[in-house]
Amino acid sequence: MPEGLVVPRALGGLWAVRHAQSEANVWFADPATGQRPMPGTDAGVELTEYGQWQAHRLGDWLAGLAGVQRPTLVVCSPYLRTRVTWAVMAEAAAARNRHLHPIRTLVDERLRDREMGVFELHPYRAIRRRAPEEGARREKVGNWVYRPPGGESLADVAMRVRSFVDELELVAAGEQVLVVTHDAVVLSLRYILDGLGAPVPDSLEPVPNASVSQWRREGARLALRVWGSVDHLTADEQAG
Repeated sequence: MPEGLVVPRALGGLWAVRHAQSEANVWFADPATGQRPMPGTDAGVELTEYGQWQAHRLGDWLAGLAGVQRPTLVVCSPYLRTRVTWAVMAEAAAARNRHLHPIRTLVDERLRDREMGVFELHPYRAIRRRAPEEGARREKVGNWVYRPPGGESLADVAMRVRSFVDELELVAAGEQVLVVTHDAVVLSLRYILDGLGAPVPDSLEPVPNASVSQWRREGARLALRVWGSVDHLTADEQAG
């Protein structure tokens, strides 16, 4: 993807982790349950057992980072699945590397998942069944600008994430920062950090659960160096 004009950045570096597998991820992917909305609230969705394992592996990855790469600040989405992902990560990292110090941790509501309004916890197949005209409208205008009734477009998400990045740079200049968040937010970070005039990332594959993305400082900018990596989940298999 071509990049836009360089925007000077103050952060020392940025890591972005998408939360581990959640019950909603499984519900949405199942052909049977994916035809209907999931009970509950988006903010209260739990991790699966496999998601717990993924989060533990993320902690092993964190423990293995070189000192200059380790985050000095972590900022989480307020949603349960992201906070649990980080809690398991932090515990696993501390168990793996006894020399790690606790990392300052904040929660910021601007890192929450995309709000789907009346279609909260609706798989896309359920949206098409309930409101076929909305499914058709989404396909016509594109997912980046489609705004469900009472909800947000991805462009709306990018606006609040841009505000978060701007404030983060004021309070964490020169620091390595880790955000634990959702796929829509990670996509927004890529769009924002690609620079002024960058094309919208509407053709990218979904960001995998428990994946790691990294932007490294190069001169005045933060350059994308790792995108959606899940190598840490298969490290043992590769080693064997």
